[in-house]
Amino acid sequence: MCFSAGASFAGGVVITAIGVATIIKVHKPSQIVFASIPLFFGFQQFVEGALWYILQHPEYAQYQNLATHVFLIMAQVFWPAMIPLAVLHMEKDRKKIKMLWVLLGLGLSVSLFYSCCLLNFHVSPEISGFHIRYNADDNPRVLSLIAFGLYLFTSITPLFISSIKRTHLLGVLMSVSCLVTIIFFTQYLTSVWCFFAALISAVIFWILLDAKRKYKFDKQIYSTHRFDINL
Repeated sequence: MCFSAGASFAGGVVITAIGVATIIKVHKPSQIVFASIPLFFGFQQFVEGALWYILQHPEYAQYQNLATHVFLIMAQVFWPAMIPLAVLHMEKDRKKIKMLWVLLGLGLSVSLFYSCCLLNFHVSPEISGFHIRYNADDNPRVLSLIAFGLYLFTSITPLFISSIKRTHLLGVLMSVSCLVTIIFFTQYLTSVWCFFAALISAVIFWILLDAKRKYKFDKQIYSTHRFDINL
């Protein structure tokens, strides 16, 4: 998250609380992966908060590489596969399931690319302009641009494919947040967009809350219908 260590830790607390509340709203096993997204966002913010603190206190420099790589694993390796997997678990439409499997395959490819980059190229974080900038100048530039395009495609498209109510809204909000970040915070893209995406965790809670209400309503209607038939 941008701004400061305190902002990252505070954001981590809020987002984790949203994550716990979201998990509580789960009423089907297929929703667990999707519901856990805010918890992972919260963990990610705690890790970057720790990195903020390390960068501001040189005596903890020995932990900088670990914090940097844990954050980037979450930000770059984890999400391209996590989002299509979460949506795939909830989907029931066979045609959409096939499309989501393709997106999951692409997402895993993106995750593999970023994993290779983290293993083979040096990343140097620095505090700049109230944000953390992750310098990775030795990464293959053309491949990185292609991978980033696929990253966005595999992370956002599943939300528009899904037949789950209001996931399209989540896709719109993530698209807008990404566009704003690219336009105004290009140099700090990894850190700032993750901040915006984390804020959208509240929408995930809303989606599952609405789904649970519908589930209870349908169950009540079904029970009433059976009672009427028995009479």
